[in-house]
Amino acid sequence: MLRSFTMTDDGIEAVDYHCGGEPFRIVTATAGPAGATVAEKRVAAAVDPEVDGLRKLLCSEPRGHADMYGGFIVAPDDPGAHFGVLFWHKDGFSAACGHGTMCLGTWAVQTGLVPADPGGITDVVIDVPSGRVAARVSTAESKVTAVDFVSVAGYLLHDEVVVETSRGAASCTVAFGGAIYAHVTAATFGLSVDTASLPELITLGREIKNEINATAYAEHPLDPRLSGVYGVIFFDELGDEDGDVRQRNVTVFADGQVDRSPCGSGTASRVAALHSSGRLATEGTLVHSSIVGSTWSARIADTTVVAGRNAVLPIVTGRAFRTGHHRFVVDPDDDLVPGFVLR
Repeated sequence: MLRSFTMTDDGIEAVDYHCGGEPFRIVTATAGPAGATVAEKRVAAAVDPEVDGLRKLLCSEPRGHADMYGGFIVAPDDPGAHFGVLFWHKDGFSAACGHGTMCLGTWAVQTGLVPADPGGITDVVIDVPSGRVAARVSTAESKVTAVDFVSVAGYLLHDEVVVETSRGAASCTVAFGGAIYAHVTAATFGLSVDTASLPELITLGREIKNEINATAYAEHPLDPRLSGVYGVIFFDELGDEDGDVRQRNVTVFADGQVDRSPCGSGTASRVAALHSSGRLATEGTLVHSSIVGSTWSARIADTTVVAGRNAVLPIVTGRAFRTGHHRFVVDPDDDLVPGFVLR
């Protein structure tokens, strides 16, 4: 069982990190699902009983929880990347994950999988389902001091998409940052990005996602495998300062899952949306805070054009920290395998 993944006689080996408060569980693979590219492996993983079974085992209680996140390390698309990764959560496999990319870059340098550059900046190149990204890891005296998530191109898909919710109509922006996100201010619903409002924001996130996913607004212009709203970003305005945009957000993704961090690919999509509206200049910074108080900064490395749309190449900066090493076991008499999600 699960012999394509790193195991000992005693169980399944994993190492956990967090970035901005959001967990990320790393499991290495010697094989993995079929597919010539990571994008193809993602499609195969969803229907592979072994791979998807492991996802469920590590996400579900009692080994995980409803908001667990992680990744399986797989072969890259070609030798131009150090490795590939299949990102997963309780509802399946995602196309992109910025906080996971930052965790993986930190892990790769700390473990020596990618030797730290003596100059202090090491690029860990990773193939993800939405393309090739990099974790740019800063070190000082062998200590990781920061990590940049160098995203795929981000761009506005649709502006002023009106949706009906249980709290009335709302206008959303839809943008791509490795995955498709809908953006709306929490104040639209008389709410704030805080723990008191969170249950209502989760409900609204599900409603908005489901409504947009039933329309053409959720279609990706180039790759149908990337179609579908992955998450809904609710944000508060914190006041601009010296050309920098300051906001606090919570991203409700998958089926009501809550990102504790400012959300990496969500931040990349936020940069794209803000730049498209003229709010964030090329030389400006988005100071992006999360519902738990962690803060990242994001900037635009360059501009480009994708599918006839003006696009940006965002860089999101934060830090990732190891939280534990795990050896998960499955007792053959356990009747609660792969587990359950209680929420």
